[in-house]
Amino acid sequence: MSATTTELRQPGPELAAAPTVAAGPETARRRANGACGPPLPHPRPDGEDHYTIGEAAELSGLSAHTLRWYERIGLMPHVDRSHTGQRRFTNRDLNWLTLVSRLRLTGMPVADMVRYAELVRAGEHTYPERERLLRATREDVLRRIAELSDTLAVLDRKIDHYAEAPGGVS
Repeated sequence: MSATTTELRQPGPELAAAPTVAAGPETARRRANGACGPPLPHPRPDGEDHYTIGEAAELSGLSAHTLRWYERIGLMPHVDRSHTGQRRFTNRDLNWLTLVSRLRLTGMPVADMVRYAELVRAGEHTYPERERLLRATREDVLRRIAELSDTLAVLDRKIDHYAEAPGGVS
């Protein structure tokens, strides 16, 4: 078992803090435009796209703590550093964070997300394994959608029952 796998399986403050999101006007605007829609255009053109960790946190909707954690566990590719050692995120990093956030929304375990990141870094010869991993996640999502749809139908029946009852709200 690798150190990364061991670290992922041990409960601790990092795991509890991982889904923490930063709040701010840019984050709210991005969320209002739909978390599942296409990514918004980047505020800076490629080549001029150097973002501090605070800016990357604001633009991604993730906390700076989460970005550091993602980098530490291998979920984030190498992030460039300035001459003073500060992280410098790029548009490509922001695109990756959008994908990682979407994978997180699917319920994909963090260990699988790290495995996916390792496969991406390994190169094109890993396409078949990446496809298998994403197809398995897709099947899990479809199962969850079906469960939620059934649950919604139960709620609708109960709401209709109470709405039709004497004194019910219509």
